[in-house]
Amino acid sequence: GPAYYIENSLKNKKIAKGLAYFFAMACIGALGLMGNAVQANSISAAFGHAFGASPALVGIVVSVLAGFVFFGGIKRIASVTEKIVPVMAGLYILACFVIIMINYKEVIPAVTSIFYSAFNPQAAFGGAMGISVKQAVRYGVARGLFSNEAGMGSTPHAHAIAKVSHPGEQGIVAVITVFIDTFIVLTGTALVILTSKVSLTSGAGIVLTQGAFAKTLGTFGEVFIAICLLFFAFSTIVGWYFFGEANVRYIFKNKKSVNIYRAIVMIMIVIGSVMKVELVWELADMFNGMMVLPNLVALLALGKYARNAMKEYDILPENENIKEGVTL
Repeated sequence: GPAYYIENSLKNKKIAKGLAYFFAMACIGALGLMGNAVQANSISAAFGHAFGASPALVGIVVSVLAGFVFFGGIKRIASVTEKIVPVMAGLYILACFVIIMINYKEVIPAVTSIFYSAFNPQAAFGGAMGISVKQAVRYGVARGLFSNEAGMGSTPHAHAIAKVSHPGEQGIVAVITVFIDTFIVLTGTALVILTSKVSLTSGAGIVLTQGAFAKTLGTFGEVFIAICLLFFAFSTIVGWYFFGEANVRYIFKNKKSVNIYRAIVMIMIVIGSVMKVELVWELADMFNGMMVLPNLVALLALGKYARNAMKEYDILPENENIKEGVTL
């Protein structure tokens, strides 16, 4: 993962080592702790809205299920995520498509409002809410980063252990996942919310999405989103736990520290379930920003190696004839 390539990215080894440790600590806080608290918070909010379930009870159940996976090791983690994510993602995208087709007359006005609001956020939300261009950019970047994690340094932990014939293959996978997340899943969600004409003040986050689905599909829409979110968020909890664990091993290099980390993550899942939404998101945004900085420094330093890898894998159009001989 990034802690290792950051350590080897700069000629000044002391600075590189410091950045690597800083990244590792930020990653543990951003993903393993606060990130998983956000996911648990979303699950409890969705189940509370759909079924009236107690946030604390939901948090405890999710924590126990997550602990079962955590202590099962990497094979169990991979087994859980590879089965859950594709099926639920497919069902969710299909449901979005159905709702958009039902509300097809509202698609053009919805797209128009997106562009209008992007360049005139005060007109969209009203001056009374204090929305400015600065705030729109701040929250847009923060939520985009939280969603697709591009450049944050989280997914390289997963790509690093993938068994492939060439690192270029994982580079392509990384790019495609950002596209699927941002341009398909998120755009679909936005269009569902806008075409359903649900009130944007009726709730925040997952509650707003549930309201949009319920507007078209009735009570089934709320239940469907709650179940989808359970699988999405739970698989994210499992993945982010592993990313954090890789950095715990990097810093402490012993089994005992990993077990302590597992217990803390389980506690944070319960705490996150009952915390106020605003506080959870603010803390997550802070840790995400801390995590990005050292990773971007390393990406700039290692850019030439990535480009050489792309040349070797014959991805760049201008290098179609390069088949071998490029040394990374």
